[in-house]
Amino acid sequence: MSRPQSWWQQLRAVMLKEAKQVMRDPSSWIIAVVLPLTFLFLFGYGISLDTTVVKIAVVREDGSRDAQEFAAALSNSRWFLVVPAGDRRAGERLLQDQIVKAVVIIPAEFARFLQAQNATAQVQVLVDGAEPNTANFVHGYLSAIWSDFLAARARQRGTVLAAPVEVAVRYWYNANAESRWFLIPGSMTVIMTLLGTLLTSLVIAREWERGTLEALYATPLTRGQILIGKTLPYFLLAMVSMLVCVLTALLLFHLPLRGSLLALGLVSAVFLVPALGQGLLISVTMKSQMAAAQLGLMTGFMPAMMLSGFLFDIHSMPPWLRLLTFAIPARYMNISLQTVFLAGNVWAVLLPNMLFMLAVGAVFFGLSWWRLHKRLD
Repeated sequence: MSRPQSWWQQLRAVMLKEAKQVMRDPSSWIIAVVLPLTFLFLFGYGISLDTTVVKIAVVREDGSRDAQEFAAALSNSRWFLVVPAGDRRAGERLLQDQIVKAVVIIPAEFARFLQAQNATAQVQVLVDGAEPNTANFVHGYLSAIWSDFLAARARQRGTVLAAPVEVAVRYWYNANAESRWFLIPGSMTVIMTLLGTLLTSLVIAREWERGTLEALYATPLTRGQILIGKTLPYFLLAMVSMLVCVLTALLLFHLPLRGSLLALGLVSAVFLVPALGQGLLISVTMKSQMAAAQLGLMTGFMPAMMLSGFLFDIHSMPPWLRLLTFAIPARYMNISLQTVFLAGNVWAVLLPNMLFMLAVGAVFFGLSWWRLHKRLD
């Protein structure tokens, strides 16, 4: 038997052994199928960055027609649910009790200053800043309603506002600005990171705990055969998990797929190289499954959740933390998935990201090969 043929037969044997272990272990299927579906349901239904209707209180201290029209503009807005308040103290109490997110106060001299030539009419807005996203939302739409009110009032009086500007906004790639279209690709990044690091972080540690590592080292298998043979079954399992995620996103959440399935599969396969390599490096370093799993969660799940751009904008982070995100493969996977789903096969974006992920994966596998010694000391 030739040497290459013998090498492949040995690799096939260790792969079949690991595949049988995966098939017999129900926890592997729970991690590969149940966990991804749980994450998708959580981020698809339970978490939303969209703000729909916000309760605000309106305090009208001016009984003029202008004040009534502005208060009516607030009440007719589809973004606000107006709660009446008798005076400032009542409005502040509603804000303090978190019944409303903002209080709009139309002062007593509102109409007089609005009609005066050299005066500026003011409206006081008190916003609950405990939730910054909602606060910015309230501020932006109140400013838009105020501008529309001034424009409508000028048209009624046959005058023209100074420097009229009409802004036409069009959202590319996500026309309805739905946060779900942003969250689900990001959740897939977190899922694949968790699967890759968690599943493979246990393969060598499991052999240590069960006392079977000595028998494995006694075989003529090389270090490369051990690493490849123990990784490929989990690679296939993770790809099955990715297929489940994609089908769920397309059929249940109606996420668009503007790129090709080939590009999506290629990006997923490339990302699994650093994810599985990181798990293997943990596995050859730790001798306890519990310690390996904890380290996998800390070094895989947490950076993917916090530093990949999934939940927090990378450009809003401090400069030193932004530099750190460049070393995290989940950042490039997140960008690649959003590109394939929402923009299409933009290879100018996908190729550099995939090359970086392959480079990081090569480093992880190289370190795992270096750390794996066929001895028990």
